[in-house]
Amino acid sequence: MDARCKLFAALLLASGAPAWAQDRMPPIPVDKMTQAQKKAVADYKDLRKQDLTGPPWAVILRVPDLVMPSLEMRLHNLNNSALSRKLTELAILIAARHWTNNYEWNAHTPLATTAGLSPEIIAAVADGRRPAKMAEDEEIVYDFCMELLHNQSVSDPTYARAVEKLGEAGVVEATSLEGYYTYLSMIMNMARSPMPAGAKPALTRFPK
Repeated sequence: MDARCKLFAALLLASGAPAWAQDRMPPIPVDKMTQAQKKAVADYKDLRKQDLTGPPWAVILRVPDLVMPSLEMRLHNLNNSALSRKLTELAILIAARHWTNNYEWNAHTPLATTAGLSPEIIAAVADGRRPAKMAEDEEIVYDFCMELLHNQSVSDPTYARAVEKLGEAGVVEATSLEGYYTYLSMIMNMARSPMPAGAKPALTRFPK
């Protein structure tokens, strides 16, 4: 590593940023977009009623055919989930914590709070601790999602409890949330997508 590289790394570490921080896939300028990308941008705006800007969408735009299916999943989670808003946001935070994805964590922490998830539960998930006090439905979603992510399967007792409380639709919903937000987190982690301006990362990588 030459002197300039060492100096750059030192400055990054001093600022609290990881030494590898860089935006590998920033937004594509309009004049550099293909016709397929321009169509995806227009379709996105038509469905979501806002411009396609920033991660993960600016990254996904590299494969324009993925934009609308990915957005439709997002809108389903937002508007038509089989789980309550509180449980949906809990599942999202669990996935964001698993992948140490600060962008999703930053976006969904206020949504989780508004939905009724307690600050104590949010803080425990951020720390990688099992929350001490959870309602029954929160405990079921937590156990289900943690087993799925860490064991790549769900035990019979956890599955049976989840089906009894959430129904089969709720179990499929919880599973799809972990899959979808794993997908988005992996996309942004690969691209090293930056946090929004002024936002500070709340999550650190394991082990601390």
